[in-house]
Amino acid sequence: MHRAARRAHQRAAQTAVRDRATDHEHDVQATCVDVTIRNPADPDRAWKGTFQVDPGTTDSLVPRPHLEAIGLRPKGHRVYELTDGRELTMEITTADIEFMGETVGGTILLGEADAEPLLGATALASAGVEVDPENHRLTRRAAVRLKGAQPPV
Repeated sequence: MHRAARRAHQRAAQTAVRDRATDHEHDVQATCVDVTIRNPADPDRAWKGTFQVDPGTTDSLVPRPHLEAIGLRPKGHRVYELTDGRELTMEITTADIEFMGETVGGTILLGEADAEPLLGATALASAGVEVDPENHRLTRRAAVRLKGAQPPV
């Protein structure tokens, strides 16, 4: 896919994400959390920001310039489905995601420079964190879910 077409697709995705966030603002209060994105190959290289928590989004999203500044580059592409049903191919990378005293590895979408950072469901689940829908706060589960695993004998 040509770079211009890819950027147009990314802008469409981020507009859909913003539109969904705006729609939800009328229904629920946005939940935000401070997050550090760290380069796993060089842990001293990190970027800190305030992320909107979006449990309806699978992976997290960070503006591309912040990822590039800490030495992270695209590792591939993945197809995502937008809220309106359209599909979009976006560049992805992986990083350490730190929040609420936890560190998890996760897939990060490379967003446009002006994109709002989003913390997705996989990072939340990996850290054992849920969004309390009544008070719009993040809460820790007593244990991270490990369904299907057999207890040690």
